[in-house]
Amino acid sequence: MTHGLKGALLACLLLLVPLLPSRGQEGDLLLRVLLKEVPEGQEVSLLLPEGQGTVRARGEAQGVWVEGRLQPFWEFPGPYFRLDGRTYRGGVRLLAQGGKLLVVNLVLLEDYLLGVLPAEMPEGFPQEALKAQAVVARTFAVNRLNPRAPYDLCASEICQVYLGSGVETPRHREAVRATRGKVLSYQGRVISALYHADSGGMTAGSEEVFQKALPYLRPRPDPYARGPKSQWQLSVSPERAVAALRAMGRTPQAGSLGDSPVVLERSASGRVWRLRLLGVEVQGPEAQRLVRNLGLPSALVEFRGWQAEGRGAGHGVGLSQWGAKGMVEAGYGYREILGHYFPGTFLSDLLLGGIPGPEEAWATR
Repeated sequence: MTHGLKGALLACLLLLVPLLPSRGQEGDLLLRVLLKEVPEGQEVSLLLPEGQGTVRARGEAQGVWVEGRLQPFWEFPGPYFRLDGRTYRGGVRLLAQGGKLLVVNLVLLEDYLLGVLPAEMPEGFPQEALKAQAVVARTFAVNRLNPRAPYDLCASEICQVYLGSGVETPRHREAVRATRGKVLSYQGRVISALYHADSGGMTAGSEEVFQKALPYLRPRPDPYARGPKSQWQLSVSPERAVAALRAMGRTPQAGSLGDSPVVLERSASGRVWRLRLLGVEVQGPEAQRLVRNLGLPSALVEFRGWQAEGRGAGHGVGLSQWGAKGMVEAGYGYREILGHYFPGTFLSDLLLGGIPGPEEAWATR
């Protein structure tokens, strides 16, 4: 364990203190999570808890058609329902918008996290890493609350992967409950809490991928990140390069098919910042998008002709999941992990009350 990194972590840890004392407030934040978008006129089926049967619905231009009745929207309060073979805690809202039927899960924040953590971090990771992930996932969700929109979050990797109650495990549940209501804040506001699989040894600044530079998302050494994609080699074909450019609305120059990728400039974290490919030059976040379109795990990459040699997996901003695992194995706790990846932030309390225990009989059916 290096003394320099340990000192820096302890300095960050001093900032990770609760801003607000817990007052045992009852209740929880209600999230609206988009589970599915169904084309107008196409039917969707919802299985309700025991004795309530199946509901069939579809979106129409005038509203939502449910069991022969047209209405502006339709809601079921819960406590559970099933869609496409998955069981979800909470209720469901159906509404028609933009030529589609939106299936939205109305779920309490802490219940939502029980279906997110197993999808985002393996059960076998150390408990302190799972707790760090719980805080980051909770913060990400709270940051996305938007009363003006029809939903707050989606259930895919575009937001956070959310798979409902069927994936819950005791270890993930314990991580959520041990950090109940805890979020990361900066200057009194919940932060944009981003995370990825493996930084490759150096996290990225937020502006490298998302254009906006945030003071708590800066490039930082990540020496404990040791995952299956910490180092990798892949071949890129000219055909894949043509498709990647065209997906971005760019056209390769005539006669350039033999021109392999060339990195012209790197970001502060060492990632690709300016890239020339098939006679086309791209820069900034667009260059990182091009690297992803090439099918490469990370923009922390060198090109030797059409051979790519890189480190890490994901955009590299914020918490590194394999780095968090390595930090726990080196003796750090979840607060120190959060202090390292989100310097200058505070661990704050949302003042939530108790959450009900799971109804296992229905949730596991």
